[in-house]
Amino acid sequence: MKYIFLLISIISSVHVGLAQEPPNIVLLFADDAGYADFGFQGSKIMKTPNLDKLAKQGVRFTQAYVTHPTCGPSRAGLMTGKSQYRFGYEENNVPGFMSAVSAADGAEMGLPVQEITMADYLKKQGYATAFYGKWHLGGADRFHPLKRGFDEFYGFRGGARDYFPYESDPKESLNKMERGFAHYEEHKGYLTDVLAEESLDFIERNSKSKTPFFAFLSFNAVHTPMDATEEDLKQFPELMGNRKIVAAMTLALDRAAGKIMDKLSELGIAENTIVVFTNDNGGPSDKNGSDNSPFSGIKSTHLEGGIRVPFLMKWPGKLKPNTTYDLPISTFDLLPTFYAAAGGAVKELKDIDGVDIVPYVNGEKTGRPHEVLFWKRDARAAMRKGDWKLVRFPDRPAQLFYLPDDEKELNDLSASEPVRFKEMYKEMFAWEATLERPRWLLKKSYEKADIGRMDAYWPNKKSE
Repeated sequence: MKYIFLLISIISSVHVGLAQEPPNIVLLFADDAGYADFGFQGSKIMKTPNLDKLAKQGVRFTQAYVTHPTCGPSRAGLMTGKSQYRFGYEENNVPGFMSAVSAADGAEMGLPVQEITMADYLKKQGYATAFYGKWHLGGADRFHPLKRGFDEFYGFRGGARDYFPYESDPKESLNKMERGFAHYEEHKGYLTDVLAEESLDFIERNSKSKTPFFAFLSFNAVHTPMDATEEDLKQFPELMGNRKIVAAMTLALDRAAGKIMDKLSELGIAENTIVVFTNDNGGPSDKNGSDNSPFSGIKSTHLEGGIRVPFLMKWPGKLKPNTTYDLPISTFDLLPTFYAAAGGAVKELKDIDGVDIVPYVNGEKTGRPHEVLFWKRDARAAMRKGDWKLVRFPDRPAQLFYLPDDEKELNDLSASEPVRFKEMYKEMFAWEATLERPRWLLKKSYEKADIGRMDAYWPNKKSE
């Protein structure tokens, strides 16, 4: 009889061990994609079968936000799990080749080294970590991915580069492809495909060694320059101009995502892998032909089209497939979500703003993950509190919107809701008073340009 009990004990221990095996984590991160430019978001033009499949396998978040409407600050918030405004990362992408700055310039601008990254936290939990693609969090060596918690890196330190190989050294050295640390190795082929292929070896190696891994695929697609292969362009004969090119670039992005998901299935680890797909900010429709419908606004604006993004998350056994989650979350929630999934205690995470979203999605926790969210850039700012949104401008009075009835932000309710308007305005200022001063500043001409772009993509403002 004692042998039977021993056998039962061993089997139970094995099952517990399997249940506690930490999941692998894959983050598929697009760049400048339009909110509506995916089949799972309702597009009838874009061809995204692999990401559409991911949406059916996981959860689609209908109110996912970024922490900032431009690339660099948005990535800083995601990477640290906190509002980047609190450490002065407010004004601009880095390196600041377009900036007039205070205290730092060029490669010296970057994610402060004292900030702890999601890769740092996951390494603490025993994960192998790798980063592929666009870094855009500082060009100096001290900001390098291999010094920010990542074990492996193949990509470029800057913010944008060609998708086809450079035939000679690019003028901007931070746009050179780099393998590891300071070893330049230009890619062969179309970059979106290359980044996926590069990640497959890392995934396979760690799968064989039974090491949990975190693979961050930071695609530069569909950011400018507008580069696509002839084969992909031929898939959209009915389109023209940038709309045709962005469709072809999105097809390549989807193909790359499919390669990753196919490899996970091939290795038999898909059931124990978290896969997240999202984007760094709204699409710059005036630059790359992206579509942010049904919202007003584009990249660099605080309208919904600038800050609300596509977001998918798959975790077999933890999240119900083919469902939606309809309350606001933020990309700074990914760090605590990943850390908790890796076996870490979220209460150990000090000085962060994100939350583990899994208990909210699967119903263990009720209420909203965030009652209030903030965004800021110089004199401009925005605040979402519940379903109400306040937007402050540098050139006109602030406006108040009720998003469930007004997703395009066309009906200013500040006059009809004076008490709410005043309270939110004061609350936003109180939040701003807690922030660190910006580490660098944009030239005012760029701020003026962004206001013009906002009005051009805000239907009720075109005639003013």
